[in-house]
Amino acid sequence: MTVIPPVGLGTWKLWCTFHKKSLVRTACSQSLKALKLDYLDLYLIHWPMGFKPGKDNMPLDHTGMVIPSNTDFLETWEAMEELVIEGLVKAIGVSNFNHEQLERLLNKQNLRIKPITNQIECHPYLSQKRLISFCQARDVSVTAYRPLGGSSEGVDLIDDPVIKRIAKKHGKSPAQILIRFQIQRNVIVIPKSVTPHRIQENIQVLDFELTEQDMNDIFSLEKNLRLATFPTTENHKDYPFHIEY
Repeated sequence: MTVIPPVGLGTWKLWCTFHKKSLVRTACSQSLKALKLDYLDLYLIHWPMGFKPGKDNMPLDHTGMVIPSNTDFLETWEAMEELVIEGLVKAIGVSNFNHEQLERLLNKQNLRIKPITNQIECHPYLSQKRLISFCQARDVSVTAYRPLGGSSEGVDLIDDPVIKRIAKKHGKSPAQILIRFQIQRNVIVIPKSVTPHRIQENIQVLDFELTEQDMNDIFSLEKNLRLATFPTTENHKDYPFHIEY
């Protein structure tokens, strides 16, 4: 008799219209079915904000603002914990949580499973020093998305003169410098690319080290420039960017 082992892969996220406790497992099961997997390695709450459930992923009112649900992300987290207990996911975490929201979750009464990571926008124009320190001091890893900026928003950090100068100095590409910058901060970094040679290049970042001066020069680029602002949700009680970090 041949035993087929369960198949799992990568990271997936719970969308905001599924924050109701009774919908979390449904959302996870739908994702597993679509991906043809038996389990997920990591499942994240995409945003701390719950939206009105239904067929529309972005339910908006007549003013163009999101229609919130009456959910609390602490209750959503309880359902996330159940996914781990059931074996549908191996680990759980959060994304786009500010430090107050993360602290509230970590202080939750009867917390069974800590978030393993907080996935946040992070790049030299938004270095997130305070939030990263906050997370790491509480044994919550940080995952940096948009580490190269956002070309669709016209903010492509690979064209920054400081990054290009450091790249030339090390004989590396600007993208490799931006990735290495996060690695040396003990931050998990997830650059996005669909180009094979760039994907290969993005892996080749372990054979050099940025100097302290390099790191300081990159930190000096801080502009508090957030690209993922999600403006249609600014009315939400759990909108994460009304505070500094």
